[in-house]
Amino acid sequence: MPAKADKLVTLIPGDGIGPECIESARRIIDATGVGIVWEERPAGESVFKRGIPSGVPPETIESIRKTRCVLKGPLGTPVGYGEKSANVTLRKLFETFANIRPVRELPGIKTPYSGRNIDLVVVRENVEDLYAGIEHMQTPGVAQCLKLISRKGCEKIVRLAFELARSEGRKSVACATKSNIMKLTEGMLKRTFEEIAKEYPDIQSWHIIVDNCAHQLVKKPEQFDIIVTTNMNGDILSDLTSALIGGLGFAPSANLGNEVAIFEAVHGTAPKYAGKNVINPTAVILSGVMMLRYLGEFEAASKIENAILVTLEEGKHKTGDVVGYDSGLATSTTAYTEAIINNLGRTPKTISTRAYKELKIPRLPSDPVLVRPSSRRLVGADIFLESGLMPDKLGPALEKLAEGTALKLKMISNRGTQVYPDKGTMIDCVDHYRCRFIARNASGDLTDDDIFALLRRIAAEHRWVHVEKLPEFNGEPGFTKAQGED
Repeated sequence: MPAKADKLVTLIPGDGIGPECIESARRIIDATGVGIVWEERPAGESVFKRGIPSGVPPETIESIRKTRCVLKGPLGTPVGYGEKSANVTLRKLFETFANIRPVRELPGIKTPYSGRNIDLVVVRENVEDLYAGIEHMQTPGVAQCLKLISRKGCEKIVRLAFELARSEGRKSVACATKSNIMKLTEGMLKRTFEEIAKEYPDIQSWHIIVDNCAHQLVKKPEQFDIIVTTNMNGDILSDLTSALIGGLGFAPSANLGNEVAIFEAVHGTAPKYAGKNVINPTAVILSGVMMLRYLGEFEAASKIENAILVTLEEGKHKTGDVVGYDSGLATSTTAYTEAIINNLGRTPKTISTRAYKELKIPRLPSDPVLVRPSSRRLVGADIFLESGLMPDKLGPALEKLAEGTALKLKMISNRGTQVYPDKGTMIDCVDHYRCRFIARNASGDLTDDDIFALLRRIAAEHRWVHVEKLPEFNGEPGFTKAQGED
């Protein structure tokens, strides 16, 4: 049993270069004298080979439920087929809803942005969006991925971003979305952000379209302090920001939830470098620094961060990703680790670290229903069909089938653009149609039986794929129009 003052942490070495990076981080953390007891557990490729589809075995799940804190190396996942990502599985199983990815200019690491004082954090929602991984083949040639964004998920990540700003003494939070196109999903984050921002008058807040955010990160990255965004946007932007300061070898991250925190580098397994003692472990070491702050070990965290900065500042130990693996100038992983250990207790001369405070992780009610409308009604249904008919044949056929029912055909779209009634557009159709039916009586409220009656008629002659109800909440439509739809 660990001593009372010790903290128990699940340690997942990972795949490829993971074990080397994790060993470096563990040695450095242990060298500070901080009371960490490591509980090593497997995940990733070795687990997939055992026939466990998640890549995360029961003994690892049990350990995390006990320790509530994880330091892990990168995990390998088959690409484009088979199992889910073990990395994503871990984040979702323990509801680590916030992914924190800081980047800052580092001494001795020359980039086109050196001297710009880049110091920013991407705060990425971590369990929703397209990364919910809910996919279906709608037809043999059309795939669908559901983009799920909840008000609860938005509120948690927005509050976390503002609390992070306060804990790190930062002055602004920017919200990056694609709400000009996806007005309900990405728009939900924007609306939530603008509402919650009023509770943090001490923090400057502003919204930016995500593609412009990427443009501005390349053009003028120093304008950003914290960027909060949705899951896929955050994944892309955080890789971009790591390139601004020297690459993924210097990019740590934290996955934070109300119960569990998982700390890992942003980079992957890099199998071609595995076992060669040449990899840069800085990202995993800095992830360990973030872990120590999470555990309240601020002194040990600052000691390691300062030692890294001193090591880079002196310029004597640079890994192959910085100077080239074949340059003859690269420092080995173990020698770099030793240099950092030897520099513990020293402070850098040209750069300073932030004064960190405890981060307050927001906790929302456990009730699944966060939004309760005062009124709702059902005004129609989108029935998705697999069909090889052209729109001018499909439309009249569906209108005839709808005769005598409570619904009428309003329009048909193909990949989001209205193709019936024809508006003179030039669309290369695929065999996947959204057929929008609305109530004949504009003031009436449809029932499920009304939709079932229409669906039975359609099913007799066409292959239907799925159905989406068209609701109104508080008098506002809970659905968007197709391109070209009136």
